[in-house]
Formats: sequence, C-alpha cells, structure tokens
Amino acid sequence: MSTCRLHPPGPRPDAGLLERCRALPTSILSDCMARSGGICGVHRVPGGGWPRVAGPALTVRTRPGDNLVVHRALDLAQPGDVLVVDGGGALDRALLGEIIARYAAARGLAALVVDGAVRDVEGLAAGAVPVFARGVNHLGPYKDGPGEIGGPVHAGGTVVRAGDVVVGDADGVVVVPRERVAEVVATGEEQARTEEAVFAHIAAGTWDRSWVAAALTEVRVGPGVVA
Repeated sequence: MSTCRLHPPGPRPDAGLLERCRALPTSILSDCMARSGGICGVHRVPGGGWPRVAGPALTVRTRPGDNLVVHRALDLAQPGDVLVVDGGGALDRALLGEIIARYAAARGLAALVVDGAVRDVEGLAAGAVPVFARGVNHLGPYKDGPGEIGGPVHAGGTVVRAGDVVVGDADGVVVVPRERVAEVVATGEEQARTEEAVFAHIAAGTWDRSWVAAALTEVRVGPGVVA
C-alpha cells in the first residue's frame, strides 16, 4: 500500500473575485504581478474551444509517470476547483487522459493543469473540462503512488498552494496568490481599461509613440558615419 499525504483543504476565494479574475486575460494578470506567476511551458490542449477559466487550486504532487494520487484528488475535489498536478515536468508518459477528464467534468471541476504529459488529445479537446499540459504522450501512467494532496507544489517555475486562484486561457496559465487576489484584480481591471484606450487611439491613428525613441540612445551607422 502506497502513502498519500493529505493536507487540510485550502481557503475558498470569494465568488465575485473569481468572476472578475475570469474576465481578465492571463497576460494582464501576470503583468500586474511584476510579470510573474505563470506556469511556464503549460498550454491549453489544442482544439479545445473552452472559455477562460478561474478557480481555486487543488494541488497534487505525484511521482513522475504515476497518477494514483491524481485519482484520489478527484474524489476529494469540490466543484469549481482547478486541479494542479506537479508531475515534475516529465513527458515520458501521460498522467491523465479522457477517462480522468470525463470524471473531472462529472465532479464539477473547472480545469485540469498538468506539469507533465496528457493523452487522448481529441477526446480532451471535445470534452467539457479545459485541460492544460506541458506535452502529449500516448504512453499511459502507472498507479503505484506515492504522492501528496493539498500541499504546496512547484509547477512550471511557480509555487502553487491550495486555494491560490488559477486562471487559464489560450495564452496559458497564471497563478494569483490567494492573499493578493483582490489587489491583483483591481490593478488588472485598471490596466484593461488603459489597454482599451490604447486600442481606440490605434484605430484613430492618434497613439503617441514618442516614448519609444525617448527610451533609446540611437547611434547612427552607415557610409560616412563614424560609430
């Protein structure tokens, strides 16, 4: 029998804040955290036409290539959770596929994020639950354990804790620390308004570009010019 370390459940974020997170692109959210917080290398499974998702992290650390504790985490998940699996970034075999994705949908999970490989891409893309992964491999997982559920994990260069807010869209996945959600959302909404104003200036041909030249020291080179 294998060991699974279980941590207490993480806090549940305010539903209103989650909805506001869902309205903001991952690019804006990461910009508002000093351009950090991304689970680098993890992208949405191709072909999935899912909308942007946001939800509290349910974290899993598993031995690379093994999904026994992933199955256990699904049984413990609450509706709206985003399952974040730290598989060590290994790509030599898939940690989940269409069976797990269908069960996750039945359990009401918001998304699956895997720092590792997945399989059954066509089935995943046609499913109800957005799936984000580092890669694809048809080779299936072992089911031996050990693992850990609910503790801090490391995924794509970012530490993820249970209850942190995970947002995913076509650009990838960003993690907003649970104690910073209100601050980051408010800043992100202001940045979104600023970007809308820039789009309007671009459309009108009035975008002030003087800041670009002002930020550079230009050295002219060419025939007859001494650099």
